[in-house]
Amino acid sequence: MPVVRINAKGDTVALHRSPRSPRSILRQTRDTQGPVIIMTHGYKYRPEADKACPHRHILALHPTPMPWHCPSWPQQLGFGSGFEDEGLGIAFGWDAQGPLWAARRRAVEAGRALADLIRYLRRLNPTRPIHFIGHSMGTELALEALHHIPPGSLNRIISMTGAAYQSRTLSALETPAGRQAELINVTSRENDLFDFMYEWLIQPPTPGDRSIGLGLMAPNAVTLQLDCNDTLDHLSRVVFPIGDPQRRICHWSSYTRPGVLRVYDALLRQHDRLSLPILRSGVPDQSARRWSRLFALPRPNDLLPFAQNAS
Repeated sequence: MPVVRINAKGDTVALHRSPRSPRSILRQTRDTQGPVIIMTHGYKYRPEADKACPHRHILALHPTPMPWHCPSWPQQLGFGSGFEDEGLGIAFGWDAQGPLWAARRRAVEAGRALADLIRYLRRLNPTRPIHFIGHSMGTELALEALHHIPPGSLNRIISMTGAAYQSRTLSALETPAGRQAELINVTSRENDLFDFMYEWLIQPPTPGDRSIGLGLMAPNAVTLQLDCNDTLDHLSRVVFPIGDPQRRICHWSSYTRPGVLRVYDALLRQHDRLSLPILRSGVPDQSARRWSRLFALPRPNDLLPFAQNAS
């Protein structure tokens, strides 16, 4: 049972397409060796939706073929391999459709359901690491959960181009559970347009607040900007190589870029070796400015197709 599919129903949880209690299934995983990795999606996905169910796409071990690239997060994060210590994967779905403000409200509600799940998993096996990885607005679930779980319940959080405000994130990291968790804030200037739209459509908690796409300064957090050459070189040395950015605007490159999910797998499964100080040691102190990628001069390779067409 490498992956259990669970959905948020309001502030409670239910098994995907099963009337059974999630706890009855999770009890069977009490002695599973390896970490628990909870995976959740971002905006526009909804469990049971014909073409937008995350359990058929990114959260599936064997995704339904789609016209666009759809990597299996569970596969890339080490599940389904057959190894005894692969751990337990939780594919966590929630209703992320509708107006952005309504989806964010449901993300916060789903975060309380996630907290209940984390508390139960911790009671089942107090020594087993529990990690979280989420894309875009899925980051909100982990931030909300930190307000409702005991200290030490959640070990490491990977936010992939998270849709969240800096003050909201810092407030979560200052809770008792947040102070004992680690946040890896994955950003890219490819996501600037989406960060800007988020700030425009969602009222900030405090005036002048900005999204975490511009970086985050906290003792237990590190920002990894995936279109920064220094960051890519550093990750190549200490973890694995990641493919170079191919687009100026992209909301999904934080999990579709070649090699990037393999890096997250190492960050979650080897969190003791790949500590935050090691990750910080080779990345810039500050993120690049917003729009710096969009308005950068074309690279020579960018001009090659035009030269070929003109010849």
